[in-house]
Amino acid sequence: MNYDWDWGAVADAWPLLWEGFQTTLLATVLGTAVAAVLGLVVAMAGRAPSRLVTVPVRALTEFVRSTPLLVQLVGAYAVFNTVEPLTIGITVLGIHYAAYLSEVYRAGIDAVPKGQWEACRALSMSRRRTWQVVILPQAVRNVLPALGNYAIAMFKETPFLAVITVQEMVSEAREYGATHFVYAEAFTLAGLIFLAASYPTSLLMRKLEKRLGH
Repeated sequence: MNYDWDWGAVADAWPLLWEGFQTTLLATVLGTAVAAVLGLVVAMAGRAPSRLVTVPVRALTEFVRSTPLLVQLVGAYAVFNTVEPLTIGITVLGIHYAAYLSEVYRAGIDAVPKGQWEACRALSMSRRRTWQVVILPQAVRNVLPALGNYAIAMFKETPFLAVITVQEMVSEAREYGATHFVYAEAFTLAGLIFLAASYPTSLLMRKLEKRLGH
């Protein structure tokens, strides 16, 4: 059975998918910002001297890593049903990826040579200044490629937001297909938009990784 590709449907679906793409991009950018900041906070909390801090932080981190993103989205949507769905989606994406980024930050911090810590102590630098001026700039530089890769992964998982009624790009494609009975064109266009956005970013992250590795 031959399928007649409808270029008119592609052009017709484009405005809806572009609108959905803007929601997808917004969720990715804000979710990545939340994950980057919260992941660093969790990584630093995990190095606290008190077990009253480290044990709950590690338990919560393991809980987030051990449960699917889809379950977290549905659970948060059920509990916070008066909150805007997109806000819930961005928050859950941020928390979910923060649990993984905390390990990335931890590895970046551990990669800072011990001599740097010793030099700071020898100069009588405060703990806060040591982190701000010496440790964090080096650690963040070490983990930038990994942060970019997780941002790309988050971008590709935004279709899960559809389960909490967020009209992101794939939701728009499905809705267009259901209304006009042309699913192939709508989903193909959505896939191409994902590819056009994520592939160049992936190449940029590889280039950055090689550059920082030298």
